[in-house]
Amino acid sequence: MAESRHQRLLRLQRMEATEAEVYRRLALREKNPHNREVLEQIAVEEVRHQGILAEQTGAEVKPNMWRVWFHTKLSWLLGLTFAVKMLELAEQDAAAEYRELGLHELADDEESHEARLVGMLHEDRLKYIGSVVLGMSDALIELTGALAGLTFALGSVNVVALAGLVTGIAASFSMGASQYLSSRTEKKTESPLKAAFFTWLSYILTVFLLVMPYLILNVDSPVVYGLEPHLQALACTFIIGLVIVALFNFYISVVEEESFRRRFSEMAGSLVVVSLISFVIGLALKGWLGV
Repeated sequence: MAESRHQRLLRLQRMEATEAEVYRRLALREKNPHNREVLEQIAVEEVRHQGILAEQTGAEVKPNMWRVWFHTKLSWLLGLTFAVKMLELAEQDAAAEYRELGLHELADDEESHEARLVGMLHEDRLKYIGSVVLGMSDALIELTGALAGLTFALGSVNVVALAGLVTGIAASFSMGASQYLSSRTEKKTESPLKAAFFTWLSYILTVFLLVMPYLILNVDSPVVYGLEPHLQALACTFIIGLVIVALFNFYISVVEEESFRRRFSEMAGSLVVVSLISFVIGLALKGWLGV
């Protein structure tokens, strides 16, 4: 059954009340004075919207506290900018609905002021997204490819796990050092030390996630669907790699307002191609060396 005009206005009023409460709470916990001021401005605008809608409905509404809790926790976990943009993404159809209801002032506000204010947010961690992308993408492509080659060359989960960890940990420090030297040479505004740290951290976390299946499985693990333990581990590693690619690219697509499909396709495609090439190299080396 279609919503009546009154029901739609009440739903939108509750949405505005919820957003106002989210922004108010984010402002209270924000340490950056500039960000706090931006959040307070948005909260004031949302309260004004709620008041306009209250005049239309003649009712008082309470915020959706589940959504308030979710977005404040999301801010703590994934950053202020991501939480705010997710909040706005969830309400992206509000402007069109306001126009349908003849509330053009609110529609104009939804289309302009929040996008403008959200664009003013400054978050330290976003300066180093490039470093995180570098570390994570290199670890995904290089280590997944290496694990594929080692799996078919050696055929032992324990040996592959050892080789993967040694290779990955050494490469993480090498990547961190390279990023530090690169940042110093290019004289960017970001801290070279922080850039190196984020590159190293994203790389080494990705390494442990990719090697994890080889650490969990062992030579005595049962054959599943005709796959030996080392092939099961490789399949799990590949799935983990795709999940990491999907989650990270979703985060980037929200924060930087880019196409998720394009970013995911590029990174996942690189992962598949490198893994296939490494698979062929691993088989070729196994036959040549007689391992």
